[in-house]
Amino acid sequence: MRGYYFRYLQVLVRFLPIAIAFLRDRRRFLLFGPPRQISTAAHRDRAERLTETMLDLGPAFIKVGQVLSTRPDIVPPTYVDVLATLQDEVPESTGGEPLNVVESELGDELDLETLEPVAGGSLAFVYTVEYDGERIALKVRRPDLASVIERDLRVIRGFVPVIAMFADERQRYSLENVTDDFEAIILDELDFEREASIMAEIRSNVADDDRVRIPATYPEFCSDRVVAMEYVDGEKITNDRALADAGIEPSEMATLVFQTYLKMGLVDGTFHADPHPGNLAVTDDGQLVIYDYGMSQRLTAQEQEDIAKLYRSLVRRDVDDLLNTLIALGVLEPTVDRTAVRQVLELVIQNLEGRSEITWRSIITELLTMLHDFPFRIPPNVMLLVRVGTIGEGVCRSLDPEFDFISVTRSFLVDHGFIENELEALIDEVRDDLRKSVPVLARAPARFDTVFGQLERGDLVVRTAPVESTANGDTAVGYAVLSGSFVVAAAVLTFHERPLEVVSALLALVFLGQYVRCRRRS
Repeated sequence: MRGYYFRYLQVLVRFLPIAIAFLRDRRRFLLFGPPRQISTAAHRDRAERLTETMLDLGPAFIKVGQVLSTRPDIVPPTYVDVLATLQDEVPESTGGEPLNVVESELGDELDLETLEPVAGGSLAFVYTVEYDGERIALKVRRPDLASVIERDLRVIRGFVPVIAMFADERQRYSLENVTDDFEAIILDELDFEREASIMAEIRSNVADDDRVRIPATYPEFCSDRVVAMEYVDGEKITNDRALADAGIEPSEMATLVFQTYLKMGLVDGTFHADPHPGNLAVTDDGQLVIYDYGMSQRLTAQEQEDIAKLYRSLVRRDVDDLLNTLIALGVLEPTVDRTAVRQVLELVIQNLEGRSEITWRSIITELLTMLHDFPFRIPPNVMLLVRVGTIGEGVCRSLDPEFDFISVTRSFLVDHGFIENELEALIDEVRDDLRKSVPVLARAPARFDTVFGQLERGDLVVRTAPVESTANGDTAVGYAVLSGSFVVAAAVLTFHERPLEVVSALLALVFLGQYVRCRRRS
């Protein structure tokens, strides 16, 4: 426990200046004074200091920052943008020497003299080693990492009640839920056997697409601390020269990336959730390579169906479907005021339609910003999908600045049968309306008979509110009606052989003059 308290104090000292700055935004002198107006540039500087602090504090805090970058319900947009830049690059010494794990688990089975370091991350280090005349890759978890992360997670949980004291009600609701969510995500990343199985599953799912390459795993060398896989060399996907050498257009690669991730989430149900440029590469022959499956997830059949509905309702601007889907996914409570939320969602759609450019990030930001008055949460699976969409779209736009998220998504949904073309959609809507109307029409004769019976017996009474009227009526209204009638008559008589329309037009002017005269008198 002494290590826990020391770490708690260490974290407190590191974050205290940033916390004081936030408190001064509310009250200039902490306990009293007016709120301060802070510029966007100042917030960005503060967000960068926060990001650097999380990098210094180690793996658990890096993961917290990555999770918070997908939570605009807790973190302001400027901070979301900066936290999204957090990557897994930390010193190899953090969490112990990974080489010790390789020696203890694979020293008797592999020639460690051929071992070469490749890259380091917040949770693991990657090596290549010779095996059967080829090089394979080893992702090795840092040996002391589990205990370090478990301690830091306890520290973070200890800070949540303190942070909640200064948060508003909406943020407090989100904070209570997000702690459990990112603990689950981080602990899943520590399970390398799970990562190897998901990696093998995704490889099987994309086996029919020769444009995508997932490294094969070596189960005999995999364990809870090691993932052994095929070594696939490639250049970073944002390398324009590599794409040109492979003979593939950046726009083509952008579409392939987004369609691949849509298929993972909506068709296969198992998806890679960390598509930043460091995890995406292109081979010499133009294949898309995806690395690092620590942050990945499996969806249930119901979750797949609900998420498909979410995409469909966004593409078709269907507010009712969007509301029902948000409730089904657990984002909104079933007891939420549906009428109020529906009005908010209609406003979101209107705001988005008024923009020249619609992006996934703008949709999510607008949606969550407008829902801030309602208690909502983002479940872990939905949070990871938000992350996939946001980061994946960023990669696609770096490849193709004109990348159209809505168009690519619509094409994918149509091609895979999630939505119909416009004619089929119209027919389905008519069919649904008829299906819902038939029971009502079938019960209508019985209801009419009941109403007529009540009328005959004098049981049915209709009450109307009295309408105020002038004592002598309004003569001007009569002149207006007559003038309008003669205008219509003149228009009809225009097609007659005789010039009768002239008479009608003159009468219309006469009565119009009478109308104006009456109005002036009154």
